[in-house]
Amino acid sequence: MTVMKDVMRRVLNWAKPIPAPQGPWPNAPVAPDRPFVAVGDIHGRADLLLEMDRLIAARCPGWPVVFVGDYIDRGDRSREVLELLMSVSPEGTPPVTCLMGNHERMLLDFLDAPAQAGPRWLRNGGLQTLESFGLAPPLGTAGDASALGDLRDRLAEKMGPAMIDWLRARPLSWHGGNVWVVHAGADPDLPMEEQADEALLWGHHAFRRRPRADGQWVIHGHTIVDAPHALSGRIALDTGAYATGRLSAAAISAEGVDFLGTGPA
Repeated sequence: MTVMKDVMRRVLNWAKPIPAPQGPWPNAPVAPDRPFVAVGDIHGRADLLLEMDRLIAARCPGWPVVFVGDYIDRGDRSREVLELLMSVSPEGTPPVTCLMGNHERMLLDFLDAPAQAGPRWLRNGGLQTLESFGLAPPLGTAGDASALGDLRDRLAEKMGPAMIDWLRARPLSWHGGNVWVVHAGADPDLPMEEQADEALLWGHHAFRRRPRADGQWVIHGHTIVDAPHALSGRIALDTGAYATGRLSAAAISAEGVDFLGTGPA
């Protein structure tokens, strides 16, 4: 019986939630150095991007805009999304910053190493991006190195050097005041300035389990949520636009967080 009690005690201890670290974040309000808008994952929905542009112009005219990445794949207008975003810049009016998402990274990996990276990209929405450039998937097996190499060459020609260079130049983070925008997440135990590229692009296992203890807020996409929300120092914006028709954004100011969205409520 003593053994069973010890086992049950260990099981119950394991089941306890991990305590949140102590720190200033619960009392740290969102405090950007200037108002701005962050926009969630677009995934080839040029129609929703244009609708969101109208919403931002009406409700937050002149505010800087930051896109969290994942402009391509899954939706069928990926090329158009890239062309629209390439027409704006951080030096424009309003200033617009486009971060890199993991789907942009997968596309670049395919261009750099088609045989190694192609199958993964094609499985995760690359087929729709190819179609938006007027290209069919490779014939035969998706792992055929020769076919993938030929596909890479044709896609690179369709994209052109300017678009490829633009994708390679995308930053991994943006921040103003105590608010950071990244694609996927961050290690809550490291300063934001010291984050690994992998955590920013693909997320971190502790990101949604533990809040930060340094008073910094992190806006992100990557993980689909039912509705955009601000919780425990995190602001989630990916509402699965390619499937739901709901592209979400957050208007961030000293007054707090106000969410904007396209499509059905």
